[in-house]
Amino acid sequence: ALVPTLEEPFVQALAAWEQALSQTEATFVRYIEQVVRLEHKVSPELYQEILQLVRFALEQSRQFVLLLNQLGEESQALKSNPTAITVLNHIRRESEYFIGIAEALL
Repeated sequence: ALVPTLEEPFVQALAAWEQALSQTEATFVRYIEQVVRLEHKVSPELYQEILQLVRFALEQSRQFVLLLNQLGEESQALKSNPTAITVLNHIRRESEYFIGIAEALL
């Protein structure tokens, strides 16, 4: 939305990532709801499932950051929009923050 002239391959990639990240978020929400229902009494099996989800999200976030880096380096439309560059950098920092937390957890 910030870059109406964004190159089509990046538009498509970001749309795909929006869907993928939304699905991952929904999975996390389901696990959180399950843990709350269990009053935080998590079985070893459920704990392992949650760790696997964290591993998946960690790798997903690493791949997303690669796209953000590519976008910042290759998109002429983005490079000419200082506001979009600021937003891109913020999203990258937030993603890298999550990566750090996930790595520490694992």
